Amino acid sequence: MEHVPVLLEQVLFWLEPEKKKRILDGTVGLGGHAYHLLNRSGAELLGIDLDQDALHKAKSNLEKFGSRVHLFWGSYVDFDLFMDQLGWDKLDGVLLDLGVSSLQLDRPEKGFSFLREGPLDMRMDCTQGESAYQLVNQASFERLKNILWTYGEEPLAGRIARFIVDARSQRKIETTLDLARIVEKAYPPARRAKSRKHPATKTFQALRLAVNSELDNLRHFLDKILSFLAPKGRIGIISFHSLEDRIVKHFFKERAKACLCPPEVVVCQCDHRPELKILTRKPITAENKEIALNPRSRSAKLRVAERL
Repeated sequence: MEHVPVLLEQVLFWLEPEKKKRILDGTVGLGGHAYHLLNRSGAELLGIDLDQDALHKAKSNLEKFGSRVHLFWGSYVDFDLFMDQLGWDKLDGVLLDLGVSSLQLDRPEKGFSFLREGPLDMRMDCTQGESAYQLVNQASFERLKNILWTYGEEPLAGRIARFIVDARSQRKIETTLDLARIVEKAYPPARRAKSRKHPATKTFQALRLAVNSELDNLRHFLDKILSFLAPKGRIGIISFHSLEDRIVKHFFKERAKACLCPPEVVVCQCDHRPELKILTRKPITAENKEIALNPRSRSAKLRVAERL
């Protein structure tokens, strides 16, 4: 297995695969984490991914584990449907790696990279949904501005949205580099010179999150996963965006509370019992050695909790 996924040793330490019987890898990708989780255990693994190309490679990479591997094409939000097909009722371990895979970033035809010429697509599953091309060329100024601000936390959201609308009035914005150049022009020269990142970083991130409904998918997944997590089962989520990390942090915190009564109630009356124990008070991040080998790991954050 040549592909080394982010935060691998930390994932193996916190998820304790050797103690698990059934593990869900909801974003299996090329099978990097899955390979090592299976290699450390006798567990069965349910792997899900929206990218059929990645799933094909995962099948090849995980071939040695035979019938212990169950791969499905689809969204991790629908994990319970795939569990039904396997006859599973509970999970002992759950992992989500919410980052875009190297396969997706390195293939221009996927449209994820602002450094390579490719069609504006950005869909994890290119067979359905609104593409980035449709969004960029058809969305109103207000919708574009809102997407860039909400999903990209881009301070120049309004200015960039205006540049996009003006540019497309002349001709359609066809490719990733077309869009990257427009965003770059929207950045004032002084600000562009001071920025450590490419000016299009947040714009591309925002469009990808919007096109794939990534934040909504994460919320829907969290809403139902605990019903399927066995006692002492562990859930680990790796995020690369502050909005994703915030959603996971707040969910873990809410489900770990012993009382849900409002602050003014002195004695608890809700009789609520916590569902989770938070194992990582602060998110686990990559060490300098890993960042040097894989710069993409710099923004990765891992949070882990255990079912009570």
